[in-house]
Amino acid sequence: MGKEKDSKPQGMFRPFKDLKTLLKSKSLKLAPSPAANSGKSPSKSTSSTGNRSEITNSAEAQKPSVNEKDLFMEAMAGVEPIVRNDCIVHDTTPRPPQTPEHDCDAETLLQLEKLIKHGEGFVVADTPEYIEGTGYNVHPELTKRLHRGDFSIQAHLDLHGLGVESAKNAFDKFFKDAITTGKGAVLIVHGRGLSSPAEPVLKTKVVEWLTCGPWRKWVVAFTSARSFDGGAGATYVLIRQRPITKSQRKKKKQHH
Repeated sequence: MGKEKDSKPQGMFRPFKDLKTLLKSKSLKLAPSPAANSGKSPSKSTSSTGNRSEITNSAEAQKPSVNEKDLFMEAMAGVEPIVRNDCIVHDTTPRPPQTPEHDCDAETLLQLEKLIKHGEGFVVADTPEYIEGTGYNVHPELTKRLHRGDFSIQAHLDLHGLGVESAKNAFDKFFKDAITTGKGAVLIVHGRGLSSPAEPVLKTKVVEWLTCGPWRKWVVAFTSARSFDGGAGATYVLIRQRPITKSQRKKKKQHH
């Protein structure tokens, strides 16, 4: 019989065709396949693994316990703190919670600070220097509105530094001009008269001229001004468009 023909087609490249023969000729042993070792007992490897874990556990057990504080002190050995005398030391002492009494005191101090710095919260009407008055048949509520600033001030007169006679002449001229030009609300600055030995002179005279003089029939109401307009050292005056007549005054007396 002739040689069997190679079943595989000719012309294919087979680089490992003679590898087995080459290995045998050089007496090289092939590595055992995984299937050959599948039946062997793994007791040896298990035993060695067990021995290693026991050694590891015993070594860990022999390690000294680590104290973080000791480690920190060891790391900080030889370190000197920086001396700074200009540092502000903050008081970290816990403070008790504020009681309603403390809150009230704090609110009072805040109002006092606003009063001193900005004049907020100062009510002239609550002081002994406050003055007010109404003309014939005028509701007293109108004085509150006048002092509150509900009426726009259209003219003002400053009597500072004048004597009584000069102040009276200036007052008469100013009041006449205000009536002639139809002014509704005016401001008269007279000062508080704190330097007077008894009562404030000009302030007292202005009240007299508004209530007893010939101009009283033109006065609707008057009050001390608010703090930013002069406070107790100035007076708002609300002027009538027409003077009250004698007949109107008689009717008022009959009603009473």
